[in-house]
Amino acid sequence: MFGLLRPCAHGAQKYGIDSTEWRAHLCGLCLGLRDGHGQFARATTNKDALVLSMLTEAQSGSARRTTAAPCPLRGMRRASVAAADSPGVQLATTASLLLAAAKIRDHVDDGEVAALARGPLAKAATRWAADAHAGAARIGLDVEPLAAALEAQVRLEQEAKELVAAGVSGAAVRRTNAYVPESLATSPHWQSAMAPSADPLARLTAPTQLCASAFFAHTAVLADCPDNIEALREAGWQFGRIAHLADAVADFDDDSAQHRFNPLAATGTAVGEAYDLLRQSNSRLRTAIAAAELSRVPTVRWMLLDPLTSVLRRIGGGLGMLAAHTCSVSRDTAGLPHAEIRAHVRGTGHRPPTRRPGVGESLALILGGYCTGYACCADHTRPCTGERKDAWIKRCDCSDCGECDCGCCNCGDCGCCNCDCGCDC
Repeated sequence: MFGLLRPCAHGAQKYGIDSTEWRAHLCGLCLGLRDGHGQFARATTNKDALVLSMLTEAQSGSARRTTAAPCPLRGMRRASVAAADSPGVQLATTASLLLAAAKIRDHVDDGEVAALARGPLAKAATRWAADAHAGAARIGLDVEPLAAALEAQVRLEQEAKELVAAGVSGAAVRRTNAYVPESLATSPHWQSAMAPSADPLARLTAPTQLCASAFFAHTAVLADCPDNIEALREAGWQFGRIAHLADAVADFDDDSAQHRFNPLAATGTAVGEAYDLLRQSNSRLRTAIAAAELSRVPTVRWMLLDPLTSVLRRIGGGLGMLAAHTCSVSRDTAGLPHAEIRAHVRGTGHRPPTRRPGVGESLALILGGYCTGYACCADHTRPCTGERKDAWIKRCDCSDCGECDCGCCNCGDCGCCNCDCGCDC
C-alpha cells in the first residue's frame, strides 16, 4: 500500500467520526481489487485513492456497506466495509490500477528492478492498465487522456534529463517543445502547463495533476452533483501538484545521492521554493473544496484536509521553517473588499497576526519561549498563555494529525485540537 494521506484516529474523535471509517474504505478498495482483478492486484492498493470513494459518498449522502470476512490485517475480525461494487470504490479501483501500472512501467524502464523481475512486472503492468480501462468504461470515465498524460510523463522526464545532461539550465526547459498528445488538446490546464512560457516544473507535474483532477471531478459525476465538477477538478489539479512535489521533496537527498531523476533538481527548483508551491496548492485546494460546499463535511476534513496540512507541517518542519499564517478566502468572503474580509474574520473570533516576528522572537519561538502567533504552540496551553502543557500531552504520538497552522489553535506535537477560529487555513 502506498499513498500520501494518513488520517489520525484522534482526529476522527474530534469530528465525531468512527475511526474505523478509513479502514472501511481501505478494505473496500482492497476487496474490490481482489474480486475484480485477482489476488495480486491487491498490491496496487493506493491509500490516496480512498479519497475518491470518500468524496463520492460525501456528495451523494449515502454509504453502502457490507460485512467482510475475517482478515489477518484486521486481527482475523469481521468488519463493515465499503461495498466493492459501489461507484466510489470502483473509481478508486480504477485509479489504483492505472497509477500502479504507470509506476511499475517507470521503474522497469529505468532499470530499477532486478533483471529477472522485469518481465513479470511489465506483464502485470500491462494487465492492470487494461483492467483500468475496462473499469473506467463501466463507470463512464474517459481514461484515454489520463493514459496519454502518463505516457507524456515519461517523455517529459526524458526531455528534462537530456537537457540536464547537455548542461542546459532549468530556465531553458520552458523554451523546448513538449509532447502534447491529441487527446489532451482540449484540456485548458494541460495547455497552460505546456505553454512556451510555462514554468519548467509545471510541465513535469502536469501529468500527475491532470490524472488527479479527472478522478476528483468524476466523483461529482458518480454522485450526480454536476455543479461540483469544476470545483473538484480544480481541487484535484492542486492535489496532484501536492502529491508530486511532496514526493520530490521527500526523495530529494536520496535521488541526488543515487543520481536518480528528481523534478526539483532537473528544473533548478530549490526545496524552499517547492515548499512555497505546496502551501499555495494547499490553499487553492481548500478554496475549491469550499466552493463545492464540502469543506465542513467531517469526513472530508478528516480524510483530506487535515492530512494535507500534516504533510506540509512535516515538510516544513524538516526544512526548519516557521509555518506562516495563510488563511484561504472562504466562499463567505470571496469577492469582498479587504476591509470587509478582515471584519468577517474578526467576527469569527480569530485575530490574524499583523507582522512577522523579528529574529529575537523567532529564536525564542524555536526555543519554546513564547508564542508569536505565527506557529502553533506545541508545548503551550490553549488559548496560549505561555504556560506549558502537561508532559503526557506532549508525548501524544499522533504527530501526523492537525487541522490548521494559523496560530490560533493548539495543533503542535499532538495536533488533536478543536479549531474554533473559523478560518480555512
